Amino acid sequence: MNLEPPTQPLRALRFCLHLLVAVLLALVAGRALTGRVPHPAATLAGSVALAGGYAAAAVLPRSRRAAVVWLAALTAGWVALLWVTPDAVWLAFPLFLLQSHLLPTGWGTLAVAVTTAVAVGGVARHQGGLAPAAVIGPVIGAAVAVATVLGYQALYRQSESRQRLIEQLGATRADLAAAQHAAGVLAERERLAREIHDTLAQGLSSIQLLLRAAQRAMPERPEVAADHVEQARLAARDNLVEARRFVRALSPPALAAQSLPEALDRLCATTGGNSGPSVRFHLDGAPVPLPTPYEVALLRIAQSALANAVGHAHARRIEVTLSYLGSRVALDVVDDGVGFDPGAVPGRYAGGTGFGLESMRARTAELGGTLSVESAPGQGTALAVSFAPTTVGGTADA
Repeated sequence: MNLEPPTQPLRALRFCLHLLVAVLLALVAGRALTGRVPHPAATLAGSVALAGGYAAAAVLPRSRRAAVVWLAALTAGWVALLWVTPDAVWLAFPLFLLQSHLLPTGWGTLAVAVTTAVAVGGVARHQGGLAPAAVIGPVIGAAVAVATVLGYQALYRQSESRQRLIEQLGATRADLAAAQHAAGVLAERERLAREIHDTLAQGLSSIQLLLRAAQRAMPERPEVAADHVEQARLAARDNLVEARRFVRALSPPALAAQSLPEALDRLCATTGGNSGPSVRFHLDGAPVPLPTPYEVALLRIAQSALANAVGHAHARRIEVTLSYLGSRVALDVVDDGVGFDPGAVPGRYAGGTGFGLESMRARTAELGGTLSVESAPGQGTALAVSFAPTTVGGTADA
């Protein structure tokens, strides 16, 4: 009988114990059959009865009470066999193992001690006196059995503790993986939100302004209205290209076939247009290739800043400056719009939703750059961004 969940080592120990009991019982029964014991018939009957009692453990319920009752009956059968033949002392060792394993440590040790005393006394009775070998053998067997069971139990507890730690580690890893997945999903949502705000949303806003201007020009100035409609069509085309880029996860189209200064110059030209504000681009220093994430961030920040200046600050004059300063690169956007108080509503541009500045700050922080905004009501706005790319003048790979 076993009260612990079966494991591979425990199955091996149980098999060895069963084999040991079977071999010893067969040895006792064999000596009875050859007539080498005083009472062969009683010895054979006792061996068979003890074997049946041992095998009965397979059908008993798995409970502590059933185990104790079974062990008591098995011990009583062993004592009866020992009364008939001294060969029964050989079965004391597996009995020691069972008592130490099935009973609590204190009660098990006591049961082993009593069984040892009975074994010594039984052998002494059959031999007509107490010999040293009759004492040393059972005592050593009892000590080895108790040490073996205690050692196994210690290893079993250690194995169980290690298994619990492994399960906890697995659960922790699963939680960590879930948290990382959630963080990745959130980061991707924020990235897409910034991309949509800085490109598609700004483009749709420009289309709306252009169509509104075309509506105002009709019917007195059809040529002006046609120009606005054409600009709106071009903006819609660019937005379509941006949308396809989102699907394919590519770099901005403006940087695909031209350098960052050329992309910013074109952005300023399209933002100003024929009837828009005066937007001028300035280049300071010799252009050098930058890693793609920095060029994308500078272009997106410039797009968002220009959209804020035109759509919210109602600026009539905007200056955009890209400066290559050795190991650093800087972007400055200055406008003469209505301005705002940065401290009154942090992160909110004049008349805007506040997401534009938040997006610019997030882009800058991701790449370890700095962003500053200086503005006051009625005095325009100056935005400055600075990066120190890890690779300046090298390849533009991300």
